Amino acid sequence: MGLLPVSGAALRADARVREAVRDIGARYGVDYTDDAAVTALLTERRGSLESEQRRPAAYLGLLTLMAGMFLPFGIPLSPALDAHLFAVLGAAGGLTVVGVALLVHARTQWKHALRNGPLAGYREVLGAARAHGIPLAHIPPWLEGRTAGGGGRGAAPIPTYPPVEPVPEAHTETATAPSATGPAPAPVAVPVPVPPKPSAVSYYEHTADAGGWHDEVGCLLVLAGGGGVTWAVTVGTGVGFAALLLVPVAIWVWLAGRRRGREKEELREEALKYVKELEAAQAAGARVPELSPQLRALLDGHH
Repeated sequence: MGLLPVSGAALRADARVREAVRDIGARYGVDYTDDAAVTALLTERRGSLESEQRRPAAYLGLLTLMAGMFLPFGIPLSPALDAHLFAVLGAAGGLTVVGVALLVHARTQWKHALRNGPLAGYREVLGAARAHGIPLAHIPPWLEGRTAGGGGRGAAPIPTYPPVEPVPEAHTETATAPSATGPAPAPVAVPVPVPPKPSAVSYYEHTADAGGWHDEVGCLLVLAGGGGVTWAVTVGTGVGFAALLLVPVAIWVWLAGRRRGREKEELREEALKYVKELEAAQAAGARVPELSPQLRALLDGHH
């Protein structure tokens, strides 16, 4: 899974969050402060949900629905179907109803698997962490039942709880052994630093959403040059041959597009490297801030 929404160390840092997470974990039988256990849970449940979406009932429902919708269009093409018009329309209606029912059943089973069990508890944990001011670095779209692009509210959004004032200082869970003069105070946890964001990553975030236009413009220039030459040959005027000058311009545009593409790919690799550094820092106990939309989209596409 790579980068988790929040690390177990961040959940344990606030005593109130730690107790709330332990209560939630007791109800669902999962230690949500154990990063390895959470990673295994998310990996297993994601695979299970993808299997739910590929159930035979879903494919059969889609095929049945398509057959019911397109069957009436074959009536004009077949005299046999035209002779039994009402029977064909009845069969089409029946197939449509059966197809819709199968799709609804498959969707209901998928929602039930998404909304219940340990995943529901983990969403409660994330809601509690957010309410206590702990940032969620990244929420995978599938965890909330959103599309791959992250759009929409989702079938199972993270619950929202009233905000809670954060504690001024975080302490470790365990205390040192008592000394001769009494128990030693609990040592203060040293926060793990978050890797600084390189300038290349910031530039990637700034340009990631910029669409490419070089290929389209290059094609238009070539077409314009070819059209000018065709017009010159057809009409018999030499002015149209000036359009040939657009061809080297198109080549220049294409070369610029290739350079921009290589640059963007290099920036993407730098962004992926930075995300890997964040994953390592999170595993060491760092409180990773919320990722930008561009890095979240990159992470979703990468996994």
